[in-house]
Amino acid sequence: MKIYDLRSDTVTKPSEEMRKAIYRAEVGDDVYGEDPTVNRLQDLSSKITGKKASLFVSSGSMANLIALYINGGRGKDVIIHKDGHSLHHELGAPAAIAGVNLVGVPGERGILRSDIMVDYVNSPNGSYHDAKTSMIVIENTHNFAGGTCYYRENLKDVKIFADRYEVKIHMDGARVFNASVATGMSVKEICTYADSVTFCLAKGLGAPVGAILSGSKEFIEEAKTVRKMLGGGTRQAGILAAAGIYALENNRNRLIEDHINAKTLAKTLDATSWAQVDSTKIETNIVFFNTIGISAQKLERKLFRRGILCFATGPNTIRFVTNLDISKQDINSICGIISAIEI
Repeated sequence: MKIYDLRSDTVTKPSEEMRKAIYRAEVGDDVYGEDPTVNRLQDLSSKITGKKASLFVSSGSMANLIALYINGGRGKDVIIHKDGHSLHHELGAPAAIAGVNLVGVPGERGILRSDIMVDYVNSPNGSYHDAKTSMIVIENTHNFAGGTCYYRENLKDVKIFADRYEVKIHMDGARVFNASVATGMSVKEICTYADSVTFCLAKGLGAPVGAILSGSKEFIEEAKTVRKMLGGGTRQAGILAAAGIYALENNRNRLIEDHINAKTLAKTLDATSWAQVDSTKIETNIVFFNTIGISAQKLERKLFRRGILCFATGPNTIRFVTNLDISKQDINSICGIISAIEI
């Protein structure tokens, strides 16, 4: 029986071509800045994001933590969406290590808005009893809102608000390339609205490990120190960076296929008697649906027995994530399995 893994876009395996790139990678000691492949990846990332400098790190969580440590500041408030990844899924590291207080703010479909944030920001001119707001984190795409994107007007709204209160913006752009495809904005344009940006090489792009943190030269110089403090200083990391370069050069343009497959999947789910999802609201490669007449855990097991791996995120909620290891033919097979399931 063929297994279709829709748990995440992190589950993909390196292609044969990517493995060859890894094998051929020229390496050096990256702690000394001497790994030519890491340096090439960082330069390429800076060109893509439009930032002055970039840093290769182990994961998106590490990249977010470094940004919070530097621009958040100990004892400061950081505004984030109430369902944000750093707030719920990074093991409390922002508080435990960076020393920041993440303030969860509501926002429809994961999008922060100035008219709502204004009730949560603490001005430097306010009472000295109140922790001062230092930064805003925007998640683009927003994972647990269903892969939703910040469009140009949303980004402008947050930027104007941040400038008014003199706070930094960090973009958790783990899937920012998906956001670029969906909105029609270049990654460079999207990143102009943030002081620092994270993007993952192992989500959607198909690399086995790694993420990028981009920002000013001064910010990245400090980020190197924090990365080392966190145990993230690596040596011949070009072996990993080579996969990242291959991913950026070869796997970005095909993300639209994942988006199309996600919409197809959502339409099939909504046609069943046991799933509810609005396929018109699927923007990228993430599909959340509500179960009807069966718990998410039971349906997860039922799908597993038929070769479909997924992720139950709540008592009656399941997440599917399309990825580069799931072809259009695979989606057609998956949809056939789903349509045949009776509850």
